[in-house]
Amino acid sequence: MATTPAPYKVAGIMGWPVGQSRSPLIHNYWIAKYGLEGDYIRLPVKPDSPTGLKDAIAGMRAMGFAGCNLTMPHKTAALPFVDHLDPMAKRMGAVNTLVFAEDGSISGYNNDGFGYVESLREVGYTDFAKGPITVLGAGGAARAVMLALADAGAKEIRLANRTDANAVATAQKFTDEFGVPVRAVPWADRCQALDGCALLVNATSQGMYGQPALNLVLDALPLAALVSDVIYVPLETPLLAAAKARGHQTTNGLGMLLNQARPAFKAWFGVMPEITDELRAKALATFQ
Repeated sequence: MATTPAPYKVAGIMGWPVGQSRSPLIHNYWIAKYGLEGDYIRLPVKPDSPTGLKDAIAGMRAMGFAGCNLTMPHKTAALPFVDHLDPMAKRMGAVNTLVFAEDGSISGYNNDGFGYVESLREVGYTDFAKGPITVLGAGGAARAVMLALADAGAKEIRLANRTDANAVATAQKFTDEFGVPVRAVPWADRCQALDGCALLVNATSQGMYGQPALNLVLDALPLAALVSDVIYVPLETPLLAAAKARGHQTTNGLGMLLNQARPAFKAWFGVMPEITDELRAKALATFQ
């Protein structure tokens, strides 16, 4: 008796640019590993067209896509086209995952914070209340990180941003609207803010490939503190290299990338995938 073939599903990563994205490698690895029928592709969508993003999302829905990931610069711009917004994505004011239902509706999620916290747990950082946390940057990545850290139990978050007013506004919003204990620190005082910290997070673009290194002196940071960077290109930023030289445990953004992909894959393909040593090796090989 003939069996019904498994449904073929397509998802992708939408952004500009997307050529550098490792997401196709990750999701297509899982599609093959779990014997599924489908593909995950790059979807380059320019941000300078008034209707480009709206038309692209409508086109994917019309073609039967299961959904897509969103990367820069579309994480906030896509919000008006989402029918159902997950509470975490609503708090963050950004989405990185769209899921298309059979009735045509679109649900939006943000898994960045989940991915970040899971990446810390992977390296043994599980007590999020054990000491103050300093976060550098006030953009989308920083907001996702801070909300997830607070939900995981963080009791004190110090926020510094190159534009002090953004740090003040973000800290105020998080405290007033979300009850998250965030205190703004002037950028000029960022080094002193490391005193007594259990975790340092660089959520700025400084240290990324093609960007200047983060200007930060680590002398005040306790040697037991974990130093984390959301950047994964390069795998070892100047910040992480300096921290490692001092004896700190460090972690880069690759773990966050891998972990944020898991709930999206589950939403599209119905399987919660595992991050295997083989997948890590394949991802690391793309940086050689």
